[in-house]
Amino acid sequence: MENETKINEALEKKEKFLAENKKYRQQEDLYHHHLTGKYVGDLVYGANDGIITTFSVIAGAAGAALSPIVVIILGFANILADGLSMGASNYLGRKSERDYAQTQKEKEIWEIENLRDIEVEEIREIYLKKGFSGETLERAVNATIADKNVWLETMMRDELNIFLDEDEKPLKHALATFSAFVIAGLLPLIPFLIPNLPYRLELSTLIGGLALFTVGASRSLVTAVTWVRGGLEMLLIGSFAAAAAFFVGNILERLVN
Repeated sequence: MENETKINEALEKKEKFLAENKKYRQQEDLYHHHLTGKYVGDLVYGANDGIITTFSVIAGAAGAALSPIVVIILGFANILADGLSMGASNYLGRKSERDYAQTQKEKEIWEIENLRDIEVEEIREIYLKKGFSGETLERAVNATIADKNVWLETMMRDELNIFLDEDEKPLKHALATFSAFVIAGLLPLIPFLIPNLPYRLELSTLIGGLALFTVGASRSLVTAVTWVRGGLEMLLIGSFAAAAAFFVGNILERLVN
């Protein structure tokens, strides 16, 4: 009963601290976002790259005074090629990390089963570094090695700094990135897909800018940045990339002609 009272008092103290310090509350919420939305980051960053790269291609083509059909061809080619590239890179990166973690896990299992005394000493060193000593140290060591899963998890986390997620699905992350890239990348192309539509570049700029701000603002779902700052940062970066592409295309068109 006494322990329960202490725990409740500690939790109340934590809530009060988080309420008084908003940035720590944001980090606390961010942690739970990662737990409950594994693919949010893939969607946000895939969409960001899709809008920026596609709009940059459109701006470059417009700067070179290319025809709308050429803009459409270049836009779709970019969406497909870069989308597949991003998805494949995400897949291979996550798969490599998972394979490495799994290999290290198997190695630790073997060492626990075949080099028990050495592994026990490594657990003791881990707790020594955490400040444990005397009877408290021995109780912590004995409690850890009494459960093989806890022992393994402690070695993975504290010795190797590896956090293995058994439910990690690299292919789903890759598909999330590719889908977000394609869908968001299509937005700046919409004005060029409508026949005889006036002010195509201006409309594409408007749609691209709004999309950039919206997707940039959604970074608040996976980072501690505010939605206003996230949106403005992404809009600024995308605008700079598009402006650079436009001027490069314009200069090259003048040089060629």
